[in-house]
Amino acid sequence: MSPVRRCSRTACGRPAVATLTYVYADSTAVLGPLATYAEPHCYDLCAEHSERLTAPRGWEVVRLSDPSAPTRPSGDDLEALANAVREAARPQDRGDGPRGGGPRTADPMEVARRGHLRVLRSPDS
Repeated sequence: MSPVRRCSRTACGRPAVATLTYVYADSTAVLGPLATYAEPHCYDLCAEHSERLTAPRGWEVVRLSDPSAPTRPSGDDLEALANAVREAARPQDRGDGPRGGGPRTADPMEVARRGHLRVLRSPDS
């Protein structure tokens, strides 16, 4: 077995540099740095295929940067991050609780929720 993982695309033998994962529930394709080991439901891609990646219509592509690569965030990136923080900090109406007497009590560690993802408070704070 070769110590270098190869691109998962058919007939491509170049070394893999990124890992692609699909989140079907959110119609999202996540492209990030090469995973530490091969996962059965992930795809390893070479630099060329990861740059040319497109998703089906209606899907979102999330590209996670490689932490070892020196990059500077653009103004749009910073604005998007600020908007995401504001949205996460905004209180959300959770509907009636299990007893019907008002809002349900949230997990004390949960700060925000987006779809099936949760933002948790650090145990130190």
